[in-house]
Amino acid sequence: MAIDSEAARRGPPHLATLIILTGVSILTLNMFLPSLQHMAEDFGVEYAVVNLAVAGYLLVTGVLQIILGPLSDRYGRRPVMLVAMALFAGASLGCWLAQDIWVFLGFRLLQAAVIGGTAISRAVVRDMVSDREAAAMLGQIGMVMALAPMLGPGFGGFLDEIFGWRANFAVFTLLGVALFILVWRDLGETNTAPSATFAAQFRAYPDLLRSRRFWGYALCVAFSVGAFYAFITGAAFVGKSAFGLGPAQVGIGIGSITGGFAFGNFLSGRLATRYGLTTMMILGRVVACCGLLVGLALVALDVVTVWTYFGSVMCVGLGNGLTLPSANAGTMSVRPHLAGSASGLAGALMVVGGAALTTLTTSVLTEANGLWLLLAIMLGSALLGLAASLYVRRIDLREGPPRADASA
Repeated sequence: MAIDSEAARRGPPHLATLIILTGVSILTLNMFLPSLQHMAEDFGVEYAVVNLAVAGYLLVTGVLQIILGPLSDRYGRRPVMLVAMALFAGASLGCWLAQDIWVFLGFRLLQAAVIGGTAISRAVVRDMVSDREAAAMLGQIGMVMALAPMLGPGFGGFLDEIFGWRANFAVFTLLGVALFILVWRDLGETNTAPSATFAAQFRAYPDLLRSRRFWGYALCVAFSVGAFYAFITGAAFVGKSAFGLGPAQVGIGIGSITGGFAFGNFLSGRLATRYGLTTMMILGRVVACCGLLVGLALVALDVVTVWTYFGSVMCVGLGNGLTLPSANAGTMSVRPHLAGSASGLAGALMVVGGAALTTLTTSVLTEANGLWLLLAIMLGSALLGLAASLYVRRIDLREGPPRADASA
């Protein structure tokens, strides 16, 4: 049944709309990865130059989240999301038609505007429901969203083999147009109390930045995702050097952590309304840490197989699925009137943390130490996430649950 656009502008969006917006923003990062070598050959440049389409894109997404979140607090979620999707569609068209690598990379960086689909959708969820209900809804979104990194590269590789690498960006162009129409028709304005002016909004920022709860939630998100970044950075190296795995088999191994993440989000959708945010966060961190400790113990005992190794890593995905919906909901619940700003800042911190863990993992892994050191790096990140969640729990126990006007 067709959605009445005027009614939709006044009402909250359907959950499916938020899932699609979030999923496509993730798909845009990894769907074309199998085509990087073909793109380098087509443009006549080194592989490292084309790889800027990944590294530069990630950097810009971090910056844009800091910008788009506050803009949505000031002007509303709907207009900012519409502008972001229009930029994404136009930039995708530019990537599709580009004949020069630098023109391509310029449009590729503009494509990062699609990150609004993730950052602003989280704020929309928090606008609509309470913190626990937001955690449950974010868990439902995350469960379906996890399919994007699992299926995206395979679909992109298929498009490349049949039509060439530009077909990926043709699909992105069509998706961008479709997302703009979807937002226009179904994303009603949920920010009912936007800031009157940027000056008034800026005066409210110190209140958010001084919040110890916010930083506890945000650091929990960053370190939880950091363990995942470390794994996907080192998985191919360790898989080949320790187990002799080929690219397809490594892909299945990487899929194991994503499968665990999907199941963890499913559990969050069922449990988050019954338990507090910090309870879910701590539970997820404990699951991740225990899985990695078992994995390290098996390595120390020289009882190592592909199944035991990747099985222990799957616990990280499961733990992240339990932790992240509640931690993300927590970042936006500390100061609900700055939900967009909080979502953007937490998202940017996650990108920075992921980049740092990626760099660390790449620089220290060797064939001699890779098997245990990758698990140790992931465990260190997971333990820091646990410490952050326990810190928030300590504040809750000493000062009570968060309130919109609280100073904690």
